[in-house]
Amino acid sequence: MQPPTSSALAPLRNRLYLSYFFTGLMANFGWLIQLVGASWLMTSIGGSPEMVGLVQTSLAVPIMLFSLLAGAMADTFGRRTMVLWSQSFLLIVSSALAVVTYLGMVTPWTLLIFTFLIGSGKALNNPAWQTMVRELVVPAEMPAAISLNSVGFNIARSLGPALGGAIVAAVGAFAAFVINALSNIGMIVVMARWRLEGPPRHLPPEPVGAAMMAGIRYVAMSPHLLAVMLRAGAFNFAAISVMALMPLIARDLVQGGAEIYGLLLGSFGVGAILGAMLGGRLRAALSLEGLARVGFLSFAGATVVIGLSGNVYLTLAACAAAGASWLLTLSTFNTTVQLSSPRWVGSRSQALYQTASFGGNALGSWVWGSLAASHGNAESLFISAAVLVAGAALGLVFALRELDNTGLDQHSRWSAPKMALDILPRSGPILTTQEYVIREEDVTEFLSVMAERRRGRMRDGARQWLLARDIENPQLWIERYKTATWVETQRHHERRTLADAAITDRLRALHQGEGLPQMRHLLVRQTGWSAAQHNFGTGDYTH
Repeated sequence: MQPPTSSALAPLRNRLYLSYFFTGLMANFGWLIQLVGASWLMTSIGGSPEMVGLVQTSLAVPIMLFSLLAGAMADTFGRRTMVLWSQSFLLIVSSALAVVTYLGMVTPWTLLIFTFLIGSGKALNNPAWQTMVRELVVPAEMPAAISLNSVGFNIARSLGPALGGAIVAAVGAFAAFVINALSNIGMIVVMARWRLEGPPRHLPPEPVGAAMMAGIRYVAMSPHLLAVMLRAGAFNFAAISVMALMPLIARDLVQGGAEIYGLLLGSFGVGAILGAMLGGRLRAALSLEGLARVGFLSFAGATVVIGLSGNVYLTLAACAAAGASWLLTLSTFNTTVQLSSPRWVGSRSQALYQTASFGGNALGSWVWGSLAASHGNAESLFISAAVLVAGAALGLVFALRELDNTGLDQHSRWSAPKMALDILPRSGPILTTQEYVIREEDVTEFLSVMAERRRGRMRDGARQWLLARDIENPQLWIERYKTATWVETQRHHERRTLADAAITDRLRALHQGEGLPQMRHLLVRQTGWSAAQHNFGTGDYTH
């Protein structure tokens, strides 16, 4: 059981979070209103059914393509900076689309190009905006704050399409694009006024390509994050069946029309809002894994009811239950990712989580649509419910672990050595060694702790890590690893967290030599070069 958490509305007492919440709500409304405008405009200018479908694709694909890039840029240049850039880009593109539409110059392909650009701006914004919440609230309020963010999106999803349809019918599609452009101004104003300061930086920004690889490496070496992303991908793959088939559910299963379709969507959104209100109590009563399993199984039950029901009221209730399960499960995953990643890689972890989630959505939408076409709507829903049950069973092997983000704060005890060589930041590779003197009776424990150390070293950027034992003095153990350059060596050490410091303390307790374990940093030298070629010792040697 988790410790008691703050109430569902507690983050709203924080003025910074309140500004963050409402500007995000405005942006979500603008996003969904312009989606309605773009879909209707494509229809009205003679776009084929395939082109109409590509409107959704052109908005969703950039999120899969650019999320990791956006996360790397947010961690490298700062979340506030990234939000300002992306929202300014969205303001410009949305305004240009409104002008082109008003002048009657838009064509189907022009519209798709604009919607792709808008989707790209959204993709660049999302990782920075979503992980910014950790800078605004205390850790105890993080689950509630993330749930409130989801509530805001579901409020917009419930009301935005209807509002967008009314605006397009009354004024025209260009008005929807104007509203979307204006909805970005709130974020820009709030970000321009905020001065959220992170920890001081002593090193130059990490190259974006290297930052992306560092994010992938960190997640790949973090089994708990991999478990979250696997479960999130499985949930999104199976649960998207309800949203993907919602028009067919309204038309074929409950014999309704467009108004019933709107009611079903609204019921799903209302259920998500109610789920957020209940989230605090459930998080206090259940473990994270228990909450995830309840989410999988309750969504599976709601899906079965939707497939069996021909009664609109029962289907509305089941859609509400599905919406509540949807929000509780995804907010659990989202919270776990954000509170399981240190600050330096937080946006990249979030970006990879989004990639897994949207990948599950994209694949699931195609699979359940294809099954519905070949086997029927109800059968497709039943199969997706069975996959959800299997997703709950995945928790027996890939369980979510309880959150303990106290060990994620950066805590580097390392001090740069006094250098006799004039080393440049780009000099390298650097070989780092550390020597331990370990008694024979402590070897088993030492190897166990070093297994944790290896994962941490490689996760933070070390290469070619190995542990060796001296054959002449068996008590002497040498840890060795490489980093590409001197600046990467410094960056590697600065990424140490309190959890890494605890591992260091355990190793120091096992060390029986005089003083602390001896660490050396060696500049790797290739043989066969003349002194004039490498100018070794002047800092000009790079590799």
